[in-house]
Amino acid sequence: WPWLHKRCIQRGFFNLRPMPQLLLCTGNPGKLAELRALLPGRDLLSLRDAGLPTDLPETGHTFAANALQKARFAFERTGMPCIADDSGLEVDALNGAPGVYSARYAGQAKDDRANMAKLLHELDGATDRRARFRTVIALIDGQGEHLFEGEVRGTITTEMRGTHGFGYDPVFLPEMSDLTFGELDPVRKNAISHRGHAVWKLVRFLSEGQL
Repeated sequence: WPWLHKRCIQRGFFNLRPMPQLLLCTGNPGKLAELRALLPGRDLLSLRDAGLPTDLPETGHTFAANALQKARFAFERTGMPCIADDSGLEVDALNGAPGVYSARYAGQAKDDRANMAKLLHELDGATDRRARFRTVIALIDGQGEHLFEGEVRGTITTEMRGTHGFGYDPVFLPEMSDLTFGELDPVRKNAISHRGHAVWKLVRFLSEGQL
């Protein structure tokens, strides 16, 4: 068997170099669960695992700025490869709001139901309910800073539907589905979601041997 082991290495059938740990820079349990599901096989740490606060600073005016701010904060304190994302809902009739303020749309408490209630109230009677979810993922490692983006278009429903997911999932109806994100099971949602698209680009980057 030693000769087979050596032959496998020579032919590149497997790589003995261990994959580094990655630090997921989010304190949102739902987002953390989604990222873990989308990155199977990776050694992923949470902010709590790294001894960092779960509410990282995000004072930027764009998704990219916020994602980079969180990743830089964690990288400067741990030196580990850090992944952070910032996501939000942009509604056409509201000129792109709530946007980067999606999590705090109804106040600093980051209450999902309050945010959805405010959104539905703002759109009461509106005929144009087009919207899109956007995600920007930042990866910071010893080689530099990298950004990966994803989006999915859809419409805002007139009432909350479903109990899956988090954030605005129960009121967002993606174009390719007759079920809201809140009604889709996690596997189906991840296959078409904005975060899924961004993570796919990240995974391709990682699989090319960059990290």
